Formats: sequence, structure tokens, C-alpha cells
Amino acid sequence: MKKTAKLRKMIQTNNLDFIMEAHNGLSAKIVEEAGFNGIWASGLTISASLGVRDNNEASWTQILDMLEFMSDATSIPILLDGDTGYGNFNNARRLVKKLEQRNIAGVCIEDKLFPKTNSFINGEAQPLADVEEFCGKIKAMKDSQLDKDFIVVTRVEAFIAGWGLQEVLRRAEAYRQAGADAVLIHSKRSDLTEIEAFMKEWSGRHPVVIVPTKYYATPTERFAELGVNLVIWANHNLRASIDAMKIISQQIRQQKSLIGVEGKVASIDEIFRLQGADELQMAEKKYLPGKKSVR
Repeated sequence: MKKTAKLRKMIQTNNLDFIMEAHNGLSAKIVEEAGFNGIWASGLTISASLGVRDNNEASWTQILDMLEFMSDATSIPILLDGDTGYGNFNNARRLVKKLEQRNIAGVCIEDKLFPKTNSFINGEAQPLADVEEFCGKIKAMKDSQLDKDFIVVTRVEAFIAGWGLQEVLRRAEAYRQAGADAVLIHSKRSDLTEIEAFMKEWSGRHPVVIVPTKYYATPTERFAELGVNLVIWANHNLRASIDAMKIISQQIRQQKSLIGVEGKVASIDEIFRLQGADELQMAEKKYLPGKKSVR
């Protein structure tokens, strides 16, 4: 099954599914080996891994370069956190073309203005996109895709910006009618109040995606009860790696030795395994007769 078809099936079936954040080829491979059926290519974590802010400081072509490594390293579908589509409808439809060329299964765009700011940084001060303009962007993206299974998810930011339920519903319905394959309802509350209110009124009319970063204490079973289709674990691999790198770096600096840390980190052989070193050794034997592989 194509990656696009796999993602479409995940989003359109009634069974709750999950995708996990990755920000480069190595983390994408780890996500696949952990057993996840899909990958969230997070704008926050990709930009952070590049040492820049989540404000479109990394160009969209730099994001594409990273996505190509992630796609090549894995066989499961990738859903890109595509911010606002990196511009107007013309930028967004060109993005779809370039994503399809890299075998990316779908993209999520949010109804804010370019350049965007992360939703959890002073969210209520962030203006939202005009609904009609955003609907035009959705239509342009759907019209430009060549693979019928390519997914466009629209992220509704009205709760983040301080608007009420009616505005969230108005936007979600407009985006559905414009051709979006699913709506992502975003909330910064620590409880599920806003998501529950939306799901009650939405009544299953279209697939729903959520990101429970702030309401992490909610039992996962509740998401299924509400009829959510897909949950995104949005940033935890990067956050885990930051803590691990801080601890190891500080310990090595203080002790001026590797003795105390060697048993706490992955082996060099594990890195080679994740990189596929064995495949290269076998290929060398096939294509370079008589050559001894060197590690």
C-alpha cells in the first residue's frame, strides 16, 4: 500500500490511531522501529533541531531537504506540519507538488498568517487568516495534487487565539467544504473541555485530529470515546533528546572522562545498525568483488 493510502486509511477509519514526532532521518527510523504507523514531521522540532525558532526562520526548502532524508529512511507515511503553507495559495500548491515528489503522504496547514509563531507563545495575540482566503488555499492544494490519496489536514487555531466554540465550528465547516481531508482542532487548555465541546457539536461529520501536548493527563480512552480519528504525539522525541544530551554533556565536562557515561548511551554499533551499515557491506561484496569493507 502506498504511503498516502496508509495515511488516508488511518485518518478515515473509526479506529483511533497515533503518529509520533520525528525531526530528522534518524528519529524517523526510530519512530518506525517503535511500531508507530505514521510520523509527524513537526515544524517546531525540525526548526529546533536546526537551532532556529518556530517562526518560519528555516526556509521551506530546508524543511523539504530534511523531509527527503526522513522519507528515504522509513516505509511509514509522514504527515508534515506545514505551518501556513509557507505563503499564499501559490506557495501552498507548489508545496504539495514538492511533497509528492518526496513521497510525503500529507500536510497539515494552520489558519494563521505567514510568518507564523508557535501556538503556545502568546497565542491570543496571533491574528487568524481570513476564512475565504484560507479556503482558497485549501482548494488550490487539493486541485494541485496528483495522488488522489494525498492528505491535506487543516488546523483550526481559533481556540488558541481566544475565540469561542462557534468560531471554531464555523472555520472547521468552511474548511471541510473547501475540500480538507480532516480538521485538526488545537487547544492549549490543560483539560479536554474545548475538545469535548467541539466533538459534541461536530457530530462526526468529518475526520478529526488532535494534539494533546497540553492536556496530556487525559486518558487516551477518552479520545476514542469522543470519536477522534488521529492523535499526534507532537514533540516528545526532541524533548527527550535535549534532556539526554544536557545530562551527558555536563557529566563529561565535569568528570573529564567517558568512564561514567559509556554504559548510559547507545553503542556505536547501534548507530551503525540504524544507518544500515550492514546493507552497505553486503552491497560492497556484490558490486565491489574482492573489496574488504572497512568499519
